[in-house]
Amino acid sequence: MANRAIGQDIQFQSDETPIRGYVARPDGTAKLPGLIVIPDVHGLSDHYRQVAQRFADEGYVTLAIDLYSREGKPTLANLEEVNRWIAALPDRRILGDLAAARDYLQERGDVEARATAITGFCMGGQYAIMAACAVEGIAAAVSWYGMLRYAETNERKPASPLDLAPELGCPYLGLFGAEDPIIPVADVDELREILKRERKHFEIQVYDGAGHAFFNDTRPEMYRPEVAERAFSTAATFLAKHLQ
Repeated sequence: MANRAIGQDIQFQSDETPIRGYVARPDGTAKLPGLIVIPDVHGLSDHYRQVAQRFADEGYVTLAIDLYSREGKPTLANLEEVNRWIAALPDRRILGDLAAARDYLQERGDVEARATAITGFCMGGQYAIMAACAVEGIAAAVSWYGMLRYAETNERKPASPLDLAPELGCPYLGLFGAEDPIIPVADVDELREILKRERKHFEIQVYDGAGHAFFNDTRPEMYRPEVAERAFSTAATFLAKHLQ
């Protein structure tokens, strides 16, 4: 494991728009792999800064991106508002911002340019797998309980993660809860079958006794400490295998 991580708020440009983020990296001068962290639907918070720190402690220059740099963080009171907010987000813009985050990391002098991965949680997990299918230059992807299916497609949501899955361009790890009411196990099974059929390099873990957001220790009703630690160990091993 590398030295203890240090962090700072940063900005980079996406289509001439300033995008905020938080970068954590181990202390030292060595070039390291890069990792993009995509927060859940509630946006960049102290929790995801701590997640970035934890991955940085594993030896990555880690960028937690603020996908709401334009409109500001939403206040979402219930699942209906969450679903409405996600449905309104334009996927092409989000994927463009993630490509800009990739560029930001790869242009840093302390990042190994060809070793940039992506991970995300909930909505961020959805965009992690989509980026792994649609954004070039991603070396590995880890998706934590990322949604897989859209109720309908439209201009803002032209293709769901399951639609994009045949285009997966890097090794992928999917981490899901068996009791997740938002992501049916049938959707996970369909993803597995698509990736098998297309002969992609992937791993999928479905954890019994866990539902949605099982890694989020700020949500005690959802958090499952033992599952969270097992999943983090799996994610760390997967990233090390493909990046270090």
